[in-house]
Amino acid sequence: MTPEQVAALPYRPCVGVMLINAQGLIFGAQRIDSDSPAWQMPQGGIDLGENPGLAALRELEEEISVTPDLVGPLAETPDWLHYDLPAELLGKVWGGKYRGQKQRWFLMRYLGRDDQIDLATEHPEFSAWRWMQADEMLAAIVPFKRDIYAAVMDEFRDWLA
Repeated sequence: MTPEQVAALPYRPCVGVMLINAQGLIFGAQRIDSDSPAWQMPQGGIDLGENPGLAALRELEEEISVTPDLVGPLAETPDWLHYDLPAELLGKVWGGKYRGQKQRWFLMRYLGRDDQIDLATEHPEFSAWRWMQADEMLAAIVPFKRDIYAAVMDEFRDWLA
């Protein structure tokens, strides 16, 4: 794709959830579709006309089997955060329709037990999970998402371990 073609592409509307436990540790999960370590927080697209807060709750249930009654909302980013896909992924993910994502992030406290988190969903996205410190999460995320994760952690810093 030419730079002009890339610049003409929109950002995919998306939500992300920083799920923390009582100790302020962050839920991180290893992507099932990556041969190399690629840990991330739950996130996913917003359906047409869907409220971002409801999309965040839907994504938690779809990705890690965490239902709305198992979380307590704490905060959300005041603005949309954007990231661009690296050149090698442009035209390959999301049907080539997007240059990256614009994300609204939500901070939620996990109120359930660890054994209530289940990655064996209808369409599994993750192979493993663990509670992580913020610096561990930043080190484990794919490089092209590192800046957006750093911005999210800065926004929610007061709640983290």
